[in-house]
Amino acid sequence: MSDKATRTQHDSLGEVAVPAGAYYGAQTARAVENFPISGWRAHPEMVRAIALVKRAAAEANMALGELDPRLGQAIVQAAREVADGRWREHFVIDVFQAGAGTSFNMNANEVIANRANEILGGKLGDNKPVHPNDQVNMAQSTNDVYPTSMRVAALFLVAQLLPVLDDLVLALDDKAREFDHIIKAGRTHMQDAVPVRLGQEFAAYGKAVARGRARIQHAAEALKELNIGATAAGTGLNSHPRYRDEVVRRLSEITGCDLQPAGNLQEMTQSASSYGEVSGALRLLALELIRIANDLRLLSSGPRTGFGEINLPPVQPGSSIMPGKVNPVMAEVLDMVCFQVVGNDLTIAMAIQAGQLELNVMMPVINFNLLTSLEILRNVVRLFTDRCVKGITANEARAQQLLEDSSALATALNPYIGYEAAAKVAQEAVRTGKTIRQLVKEKGLLSQEDLDRVLDPVGMTSPRPRLDVKPAQR
Repeated sequence: MSDKATRTQHDSLGEVAVPAGAYYGAQTARAVENFPISGWRAHPEMVRAIALVKRAAAEANMALGELDPRLGQAIVQAAREVADGRWREHFVIDVFQAGAGTSFNMNANEVIANRANEILGGKLGDNKPVHPNDQVNMAQSTNDVYPTSMRVAALFLVAQLLPVLDDLVLALDDKAREFDHIIKAGRTHMQDAVPVRLGQEFAAYGKAVARGRARIQHAAEALKELNIGATAAGTGLNSHPRYRDEVVRRLSEITGCDLQPAGNLQEMTQSASSYGEVSGALRLLALELIRIANDLRLLSSGPRTGFGEINLPPVQPGSSIMPGKVNPVMAEVLDMVCFQVVGNDLTIAMAIQAGQLELNVMMPVINFNLLTSLEILRNVVRLFTDRCVKGITANEARAQQLLEDSSALATALNPYIGYEAAAKVAQEAVRTGKTIRQLVKEKGLLSQEDLDRVLDPVGMTSPRPRLDVKPAQR
């Protein structure tokens, strides 16, 4: 059969040519013609999610006596196949499509209907005995099916992201323990500041990522409340009175998620704010990851002319012209992905406020950006952990050298010689290039024994009681 062979199908607008071997039908074919925009297709987890929703709906409608069991079982089988990854090539709608996701919902309805009819001995395009709207979409509307599928797909991806973040936290904590004995110059305002332990810096990074993970997990709880059963406008028109509870119960069992019916179907159909909660949590994590990646780039800068206090693992040559150059590419790619996540969040925010009256029709762009953020963060964090953080080593000698050169060591002198005298020492250190230790010794401000106690590097990295030190007599 020629690749150009078609069959004729019809919808409420008339006849449409559909590729002969396509499991989709007329409405999908129209959408393909209407929206050749990006070439990007629905995320695999979205296809899986809508198939699970269709399965749960068919099971609920059969249990309530609304759907012929023979047809319902064929729908369930077809939906199972789609959820397992079959027929994926027939989900052809661009991610930028008709508002509310009607085209994608009909794509799913048509694929599942055609496959169900094939299971029952029919042929593609018959629309009988299983009709895409009458049976596969029974008691449903795009306005409750699409957002329910969005929520389930996002929950699947959140579940994949969280353990990846756990791995990053563990890797940072491991480095914190490994580097805890290394004392280095602290920096605030990008200027010399009091000493810190390299392990303290890495422990703080781990805590920041852990907080970001907790925010995402908490925000994702809002996705577990579903508006399925709302049908078109939150009223439940054309659904059985017990359908809402039944379909949510079955979908919860199928997905393994603890799903709940919405307390107010109208509010849940109008508002898309829960997607914003998750996206906002992703944005905050992205901002923290950008900060951490940039710190690692600074700390590893050089290797001769920068800070050079840590070494990032070399994963590829860094220049097409400079021999031997190695760049912090894993930190750079983490930055770029996080920039994209921040941009996606802005798109989601604009779409959330663009709802009107009973429905937010901007759900497809919310879905695309949210699922994209979840996926690219999962992928880049896994790579950053494995190919960067786990291989970081410390340049202890360089850290010691910069610590001794830091003018901020004068801060430890404040309780013993006073702020103004300490400030003069710090200023002279910057002016002359001498170390704080050298100047205090030259000026006889403290005895050698007291100077060693006051400028003890380990003691300066945590609270300590005032030492029994008196200024030397001059």
